[in-house]
Amino acid sequence: MKSWPRVEVPPLHSKYQLNELSLTNSKTGLIQVVPAKPMYRMYVCGITPYDATHLGHAATYLTFDLIGRYLRATGSVVNYVQNITDIDDPLLERAARDGIDWKDLAHSQIELFTSDMESLRVLPPDSYIGAVEAIPLVVDAIQGLQQQGSIYPINHDYYFSNSPESTFGELSHLSQEKMEEIFSQRGGNPDLPGKLHSLDCLVWMSQREGEPGWPSYLGMGRPGWHIECTAIALEYLHPDPADSFLIDIQGGGNDLIFPHHEMCRSQARVLTGKELAANYVHAGMIGLDGEKMSKSKGNLVLVSKLVSQGIDPMVIRYALMGHHYRDDQMWSDELLSKAKASFEKLKQACSLAEVPETSKLVVEIASALANDLDTPTVIKLLDEWASECLLGGSGGNATDLKTSLDALLGLKF
Repeated sequence: MKSWPRVEVPPLHSKYQLNELSLTNSKTGLIQVVPAKPMYRMYVCGITPYDATHLGHAATYLTFDLIGRYLRATGSVVNYVQNITDIDDPLLERAARDGIDWKDLAHSQIELFTSDMESLRVLPPDSYIGAVEAIPLVVDAIQGLQQQGSIYPINHDYYFSNSPESTFGELSHLSQEKMEEIFSQRGGNPDLPGKLHSLDCLVWMSQREGEPGWPSYLGMGRPGWHIECTAIALEYLHPDPADSFLIDIQGGGNDLIFPHHEMCRSQARVLTGKELAANYVHAGMIGLDGEKMSKSKGNLVLVSKLVSQGIDPMVIRYALMGHHYRDDQMWSDELLSKAKASFEKLKQACSLAEVPETSKLVVEIASALANDLDTPTVIKLLDEWASECLLGGSGGNATDLKTSLDALLGLKF
């Protein structure tokens, strides 16, 4: 699948020596150093394209954009893969409700999503893979699991058995009762007759009447959600056999920790005997009026709508960086207004011929980012510098600062 256009990123000046990046690993609950290496493998779960891009999506992909920018600024290569679930129940249900072809719905929403990412200057993945095009990979992965004795049928569908060897539950650290509750809320069916274990997940659904299907040795059907990401990650990120893990970073919103990422790592462990990711990194949710922003609730603030209203996409980036990526936050018009005023002040300061010292500021920004992407501190530093700048000062280099802000934060004036 075609990704959005490449975003040009200027190199950070060689005088800036960056610290190793530390991130919170959801599996351990600890802030851990991401060891320096020439190349990183990062997989971030993409959208199911049945509705428009909202600020929750923007916040998640901004988080991993900042991670990718920082790692690249250290001189490393980042192999970044993102999927797009272009066949799934929610997509089919929305298409049926609206009386349109599911492929047309998916295409329109993918176009809107990629346009929003381009507006926000989010770096595109190196490989942008749709579930439909990955079906041969999924079938191969299921066959591999079957060879391990981990696949079994129920009424022509096929399920993955979460055996003890998969160390299932070590990412989410939830009780059995809580896992079953969340699983039932997010597409699972813990009470399905015939299951070996209540938390076993669907990997292949036989074709239903009026729904699409693809041929495989399992019969006509389509893939389950979790196996899609496992198969794509293993194929496109080319794990290093010398590593004890398969990829460096698996990411997404914190609503994916369970069941999605727990299932992905379980399947990967059975397939390869290795931990899926060295670091599991998750962004918080965005809410509105005291509730989580979601398609099901219909309380969405859309990126495209804000841009159509004349909001600078860089202001949206700036506003989203005002809170820590791991924290849930409530969006409001007031939050956006404050971010706009702060960004405009910074923009004005950077346009001056004489500005206060900037090299120290860049070092402080980089240090804050290295500390688990501490963007609230970054915004505070920039706001204080802009205030100082507007009072007068000299000795700085506005061009160098703007280049650094582009490289590290994706901000372009």
